Amino acid sequence: MAEKARLEGNEGKARVCARRAAGIVADEFMKRSGVSTPNMTAYERIKLLGAWPGVPEGVGEVVAHMTTRVNTSYELPVDADLVAEARWLAEALLTEDASHSARKMP
Repeated sequence: MAEKARLEGNEGKARVCARRAAGIVADEFMKRSGVSTPNMTAYERIKLLGAWPGVPEGVGEVVAHMTTRVNTSYELPVDADLVAEARWLAEALLTEDASHSARKMP
C-alpha cells in the first residue's frame, strides 16, 4: 500500500503505510521471540523494537526515522525513505538468510 500511495503521488499516505508495515514487522519479530503485543499500536511496537536487545545494526536508525514527526510542511525533517526502510526492516528481521541482516540499510 505504501508503494501504491507513492506512485499516486501521496507521500504522506506512503509514510503512514510504511510505518504500519514496520509495526507489523516489529510485531512478527517479537512473536518469533516469544512476546505478544496485541494491544500495542504500530508506533508502540516500533519504539519497543528500538529497545530490543540484539537487533541487527541499522534497526535503531530505522526506528528513529519511523518515529520522527513531520514538520509544519508535512515533510520529514530527515533524509529518509520510510518505504525502503520498512522493506529493509522486514528483510533484516524476518528472513531466514542471516546475510540480509548484515545488508546495508538504505
